[in-house]
Amino acid sequence: MSDKIQYGFFVDTSVCSGCKTCHVTCKDKNDTDLGQKWRRVYEYGGGSYTGDADTGFDNSVYAYYVSIGCNHCDKPVCEAVCPVGAMAKRESDGLVLVDQTKCIGCKQCAMACPYDAPQFDTARGVMGKCDGCQDRLAEGKNPSCIDSCPLRALEFGPIDELRAKHGTNADIPGLPESSRTNPNLIIKVNPNAQAGAMVLNKPEV
Repeated sequence: MSDKIQYGFFVDTSVCSGCKTCHVTCKDKNDTDLGQKWRRVYEYGGGSYTGDADTGFDNSVYAYYVSIGCNHCDKPVCEAVCPVGAMAKRESDGLVLVDQTKCIGCKQCAMACPYDAPQFDTARGVMGKCDGCQDRLAEGKNPSCIDSCPLRALEFGPIDELRAKHGTNADIPGLPESSRTNPNLIIKVNPNAQAGAMVLNKPEV
């Protein structure tokens, strides 16, 4: 029997408040520069409102938040396009890692990834990305983003266990179709989510 596992993330967008603690904790733990955002919190929204001072306002305005990093996909396009083999999916746990000693900083992985997971390290001239906090995993701990979430909107673990607990949905309006890369991601959809949602915080992500 194989002892291989595949790690993945669960994101509960029905409770995420957009506080960005996961984002800040990730940057602090990995000491990334200003431009690198290994975990990002997207604010999606849309709708409109109408009315005047006499009749009041009618509105269909909505918003919701989605915390996203690398999803350690079953079909990692970053690995497929890397010309020097710097991106690789680790067999033992399915984490997609970047070997910065091989990376030439061509940014092909960043251009291919629909989740914007690989981020360019301008100081070193190489790519960086979420590695599942592999050093913490080796100590039996969760990734830092998981333990920092004040509303427990994030979970991490063997994807089979997470899917048994939370289902298999990996799609929400605003994110790319999961069929593109088969991400190891589960999303509980916020009831406010609607087709046509736009990113409202582009400067942050």
